[in-house]
Amino acid sequence: MRVGIGRDLHRLAKGGRLLVGGVEVDPERRAVAHSDGDALLHAIIDAMLGAAGLGDIGDQFPDTDPQYQGADSQALLKSAAALLAGKGLRVAQIDATVLLERPKLGPFKQVMCENIAADLGLPVESVNVKAKTAEGLGDVGRGEAIAAEAIVVLKQG
Repeated sequence: MRVGIGRDLHRLAKGGRLLVGGVEVDPERRAVAHSDGDALLHAIIDAMLGAAGLGDIGDQFPDTDPQYQGADSQALLKSAAALLAGKGLRVAQIDATVLLERPKLGPFKQVMCENIAADLGLPVESVNVKAKTAEGLGDVGRGEAIAAEAIVVLKQG
């Protein structure tokens, strides 16, 4: 068994749409990012790659490469899973936390878990997403940013 930790943070801006776990949670704000800015999926990808000894999301999907401009993070998640499979590894369990002041993510958590599980071929009970606010503190608390953290357990096979 191997364990990885991932973290991601993005500024928020007006316009566009905010994706979290492959779910549009805000149609009026977006994450400022090279890809679609899905902080939850980016944290999970980093945890997966770290556990496999494959660096991080920037190593595998660099923001200096134009092919990743506006990239779909669900596609990146599937690509990361393929990299793991190439090493004989697969995701066994994910536990993640999203920090966002608004909107409240409670109504979206189950769909996020279902999306992630489907993208990785996991039973939905192997994916857990928690949502927290920053209680008005810092960039996240002022509604200027979104952050996510994830722990991923990999196993052989």
